[in-house]
Parts: sequence; C-alpha cells; structure tokens
Amino acid sequence: MPFNVDQVRQQFPALNQTVNDQPVYFFDGPGGSQVPESVLQAMTDYLGRYNSNLGGAFFSSEATVSLMASARQAVQALLNAPAPENIVFGPNMTSLTFQLSRAISRDWQPGDEVIVTSLDHYSNVSSWQQAADDKGVLVRQVRVNEEDCTLDYDHFESLLNPNTKLVAVTYASNTTGSVVDVARIVQAAHKVGAKVFVDAVHYAPHQLVDVQALGCDFLACSAYKFFGPHVGIAYVAPQWLQTLKPYKVEPATDVGPGRFETGTQNFEGLAGVVAAINYLAQWGDEKDSLRQRLESSYVHYQAHEASLSRYFLERVKTYRNLTLYGIKDEKRIAERTPTFALRLDGVPPSDVASRLGQQNMCVWHGHFYALGLCRQLGVLEKGGVVRIGFMHYNTQHEIDQLFDALAPFLISETHKN
Repeated sequence: MPFNVDQVRQQFPALNQTVNDQPVYFFDGPGGSQVPESVLQAMTDYLGRYNSNLGGAFFSSEATVSLMASARQAVQALLNAPAPENIVFGPNMTSLTFQLSRAISRDWQPGDEVIVTSLDHYSNVSSWQQAADDKGVLVRQVRVNEEDCTLDYDHFESLLNPNTKLVAVTYASNTTGSVVDVARIVQAAHKVGAKVFVDAVHYAPHQLVDVQALGCDFLACSAYKFFGPHVGIAYVAPQWLQTLKPYKVEPATDVGPGRFETGTQNFEGLAGVVAAINYLAQWGDEKDSLRQRLESSYVHYQAHEASLSRYFLERVKTYRNLTLYGIKDEKRIAERTPTFALRLDGVPPSDVASRLGQQNMCVWHGHFYALGLCRQLGVLEKGGVVRIGFMHYNTQHEIDQLFDALAPFLISETHKN
C-alpha cells in the first residue's frame, strides 16, 4: 500500500481540530506524539469492558492475561526481541531505568567504572550516576563533537577499559536528532566485558529498532513517543532475564519478565500499545508477519521524514541570524532524525516558543533534560534552544507555515541593512 500522509492525518483527532477557530500544528513530537483514533478506541474498549487484574478465574481477568501476552508479542515484533518474555513494562522509561539500574548495579564494587554520554537525556545519566554513588563507582562522560552534535567515538574508546561495568548511551539525541552507532558501542563495550543500556525513546518513532542486530543488553523506550499512551518499555537480553536480582515485593513472581514489573500494570495503556504498533504496521502487506509489516511501513516513514528534513534544512540556510545545532549536511540525513535544535540571535528561546504557541504551533524550548549537551554547547544558562520536531504525520505545508510565523524574527541572507 503506498504511503499517504493525508490518510495518516485523518486518523488523528488532534490533527483535525481547531483552537480559537485556527488550525493547530504539532511540532512537539520529540516531547510526545499525538495518538490515532485506533489507540484511543482500544484503550476505551479495554477499560470499559475488561478492567481487571491478572490471575482471576473469570472472564475479565482472562481477557487481561491475554492482553498482557499480546502486548509482549507486539513489542517483541517492534524491537525484534528473541521472545515476548524479554519485554518488560512500567510506568515510563525513566522509572524503568531507575529500577533496572538498581538490579544491574547490585554487584558493583569500588574501582569499577560506568560510562555515560553528554548526548543523552539525563534519565540515562542520573540513574547511573546515583547508582554509582551508592557503590563508590567512578562515572565517566563521553563528549560530543560540537560541530555536528554527534558522539565523539574516539573519546568513548579512550574511556573504555577493563574496569568498565556498564555503558549507557542514547540511540538518538532527543534535542539535536543525532543518531548514534550503537552497534559500534556495543561491540567495543562487550570486548571489555561491559553491559550496554540503550535509550531508544527518541529513536523508536523514526527508525525501526533491532535489538538482536545491535546485541545490546538492555534497551528502553516509551510508547507515548511512537503514537501510543504513557507506558514504559524495556528489553532485557535473555542472559540477564533470570540472573539479575530485582527489588521486588514478596511474594511476587520471580520468573520471566514479571520479576521486573512492580505493582499492577497499566492494562488499558497496554491495549493502546498493541494498537499503536498495529498502527505503525499499517503500510505493510497484511499477509506478512507483524515484524515484516513494520519493516515495510518504516521504509515509508523514513522516506517521508527525510524529505521533511531536507526541506527544513533548505529553508534554514536562507537566514543568517538562525543557528542550527546538529547535522546540517543534507547528504547525512540518514544520520539524524527530523528533530532540530536552534537559536535566533538576540531572541530568547522562550520568546520564540511563546510567539509560536500564540499561533497554535506547538514547540518546546529549554534543555529537555539533555544537560550535558546543552552545557557543552554553552546554551544551558542562556535558555537552551528551541526544539522543532517532525513526525511522519507532518507536512511541508506545515513547515512553510512555521517559517511564516517565525518571519518577524528572521533575517534573510539577502537582507540589506
């Protein structure tokens, strides 16, 4: 089935509303995507008919058990995990990362080391810093290349040594969109016996994850970034599923993924996760497996988003008072997501975001918990950056409207004083 952005947009109630009789523009995908009608319906159907818990000898509990299994199978396909049992759910990625960090760090000793990066959202930094503090472990942080906001691999390799117990790395920057060569990180880390924990929150809506190809030990993402509800997801590699000892309430299960899940899960959210993954797979052949349909669909998403990125970069080049942080070369589109961090000379990011907000254009400003990146770029104390992020439901027309709204702030390269 050929990809059709208009058909995509028809599925999202949020995209088809007006506020104060004016259209709306969602350029805030990096902070959370909008949700298609199918996801809303799935959540309502479960909550309205089967709201229950696991383990009961009655129909609604049996439906909940079946839903839990379906959710693990759907995420298995999304991440290409070896089995549904490798999938763990929680309230959000940050909570899951903090929780898993405690189990992973149980056997750390003084003299051990952990590597984090300046490119990461601090959910994948603070979790490990605090675990390291508890154990007397040294934390080292990888720099970014300021010219294009990519990870400095040479610096990473210089920090890696036999004392390294864990490397925590993002798959893509939630601020500049820079994609990391995670397979390279994993290969190097495993040579010294270190585990690798990957934050794929920003990556998952834009490019398809394959944990088996990466060889990573852990990977986390959030459904609300890929058109679903607020549910956290973690992949735990088979070799760690039973060997790690998580903190649990007695006598909760100590077998399979349930041993990492605390309390009652968000079952209506899991219904939404299943629907979101099926939404993502809609451009594949119905005769194919879910994973195959996802692979086919993501080809369309990446092509459309690449065209948006190229168009945006072409527009950016025409203004001399706009600074863009990150990869600017159109030939390197594959190395970034359609997420852009920028500043306008002499204009606080908050003023830009406020003006756009008055015109129903949703963008974020600030540091987005990417503290290391914003510190290194020298913008943390200056209000951070304006972040503009596109999803596969955005259009070139919306980009034109965005630049029209920014016009009072912009100075053309051809402008004469």
